[in-house]
Amino acid sequence: MILLALDNYLNIVNIVFTILFFIMTLIVLHFAVIAIAGIFAKKKYPESNVYNRYGCIIPARNEENTVADLITSIRKTKYPQDKLDIFVIAHNCTDNTAKIAREAGAIVYEYNNPNECTMGYAFKYLFSCIEKDYKTSSYDGFFLFNADNIVANDYFNKMNDAFNYYDKKYIITSFRNSRNFNSNVMAGLYGIYFTIGSRLESRGRTALNISTRVQGTGYVVNSDFVKDGWKYVTLTEDWELSADQVLAGNQIKYCDAAVFYDEQPTNFKIMWRQRVRWSRGHLLVFFTRMKDLLSSLFTPKKHKSFSIYDTTINCSPYCLALVFLFVAKIICLLLAPLSDLSMPVGEVYKQVFLGASGINNPFAFDFYTMSFTSGGYLSELIRNAAIGYVSTALVAVLTFIIEHKRIGKMNFFLKVAICLLWPLFVFIQFPIDVQAIMSKNLGWKPIPHGDKKSKKA
Repeated sequence: MILLALDNYLNIVNIVFTILFFIMTLIVLHFAVIAIAGIFAKKKYPESNVYNRYGCIIPARNEENTVADLITSIRKTKYPQDKLDIFVIAHNCTDNTAKIAREAGAIVYEYNNPNECTMGYAFKYLFSCIEKDYKTSSYDGFFLFNADNIVANDYFNKMNDAFNYYDKKYIITSFRNSRNFNSNVMAGLYGIYFTIGSRLESRGRTALNISTRVQGTGYVVNSDFVKDGWKYVTLTEDWELSADQVLAGNQIKYCDAAVFYDEQPTNFKIMWRQRVRWSRGHLLVFFTRMKDLLSSLFTPKKHKSFSIYDTTINCSPYCLALVFLFVAKIICLLLAPLSDLSMPVGEVYKQVFLGASGINNPFAFDFYTMSFTSGGYLSELIRNAAIGYVSTALVAVLTFIIEHKRIGKMNFFLKVAICLLWPLFVFIQFPIDVQAIMSKNLGWKPIPHGDKKSKKA
């Protein structure tokens, strides 16, 4: 017997949420195009014979184990050393960071203010010191690093080529590799995260002439950008900077040939804490910039409108929106007994979630396989989760294949573990976003560095 009332109710629920999830997919469909471009296309920059003068900016908070490695790696590069000045800001340090940085050959400033502990405040103070003692206008540009970074031998040459190619008017970011890919699974997951971000996102966007975004550090800005000081001091100053550049009609470009290395966290607790902070900062950018992004998106005179669209989607809490839709659908399914009060509640739920006989659901649309199916919601959920897991794991496999030279030699079983766990690393963004939006007074805390397995300068 066909239970018309319940059947019609489930059809309506499935149709409505199929449409909503389809819209959510269309919104981010361009990410697939960007990824494909990142795999096959590459923006190359001609070699420049003009060597600009740069300041290298290094914020360091209790980084006595790593800061000398970055300074040494900069001094080992083949770029004319008289064109590079290295500035370190020892920020709220309680160790020998300042002393070690001076001994390594950097110009060091010290700044202690526990109420101003983000990296943005370190930048702000350091640029004020540079303006006072050296004049920011005496430099063509500034490279911004983290103290745990090191750079490849040709890093500045490649970045200088790209900087000159765009007449020094755009921010240029670079390929973010990992110093400790081989340390353990957690470090490897971080490593593949940033490799995917560089290859499948930044490279693809630049190839398609879309503005990319700053991912942490490893980028260069024109000195005019900081002539009035540094203004980004929130938990994620890189997201703020990226959004404002697009709003100003500028683009952020990517130089794939320039490689710098970053030391990644090696344990779950640090990873979770850092990603909650990232997510919180991401949400702050959404709340403070979304109005301007949306208005710019619908302003006909605005140039680079697709870059604005892409940035708008990147700044939006997309994961939270998906969670909301999933929860909303479950709530609607839980309300199914109200559609037919003559049926026992247990029997309704059995048919809704397990797909027992008596329910014919011709409009249960499986979004991932793009086909209409029948059956309970539980089987649909399991099937879609399995497809999502496998497809996400394959992205990690693909990245290891196309970037095997830059990733370097790794233990095979470690690679397998990273690929198998990569979908979980991605999917836990949902609870991370939930914690971030519910957290209050979420402050910045330093990430410990000094992994003994890290690549040295």
